[in-house]
Amino acid sequence: MVFGLMLLVLVIVSLETPQLVKKRLWKELVVFSIILSLGMIYSVGQIYNWSLPNPEKRLEYMVKPFLNKLSKELFLEKT
Repeated sequence: MVFGLMLLVLVIVSLETPQLVKKRLWKELVVFSIILSLGMIYSVGQIYNWSLPNPEKRLEYMVKPFLNKLSKELFLEKT
């Protein structure tokens, strides 16, 4: 299972990185590498049943105040 995941990651890297390097998109390459690495770590963690932190709670903490304000504004416009 892990071998298949690594093979998939290698295919993605071999398809995406040459274009980013050719266009000299260094910041995008760094962000791509970080996101792909995090995704691979979480995928391996799922395979081996590691206890990993849940990013949903952090996202909810950051987005909830904005959504509450937005919903209040939308509710006030309808009345």
